[in-house]
Amino acid sequence: MNYETNPVRAHENFAIYKKSEEIFEVVQQIADLIPDKDNTPLSQIKAQMLEDAMMIQAKIAGAEGGDIYDIRMENAAIIRKAARDLMLTSHSLKIFGFKEVEYFDIVYGLLEDFRLLFIDWVAGFDQWNYIIDRWGLFNPPGIGPHDKDPNNDIPFDTDNSID
Repeated sequence: MNYETNPVRAHENFAIYKKSEEIFEVVQQIADLIPDKDNTPLSQIKAQMLEDAMMIQAKIAGAEGGDIYDIRMENAAIIRKAARDLMLTSHSLKIFGFKEVEYFDIVYGLLEDFRLLFIDWVAGFDQWNYIIDRWGLFNPPGIGPHDKDPNNDIPFDTDNSID
């Protein structure tokens, strides 16, 4: 079974995931221009920007695999942070003397396209497919961390349970 027909990897066909692949490819190409020297600020920035670009892809997959509102929102928040951190990377590269920092303008353009896809993607999350987030961060509108869980009203007969 290939990923086009595998529901576990269906997210790889989404426009937002394809855009994240583009972002990673460009970030990887820019990272390849940074020399590998131990314990230099540029090598640390290189590692962080690659991690941010990979995190975006991993969390899209996690959000799609979880399919529960609070899990999807948690992944979306991590994606947003990674993307925003990537946007700031060029400043750090410039400060530490990276000569080809202008290539990061390509990443900015891709991130802007990604941001627009992200808005639509998050708007499509099913707010009715949720488990109450008792931490209170990622509940659907109108649901609070102290609300009664409606699943607690489902009767469970232990005498007739399947062993």
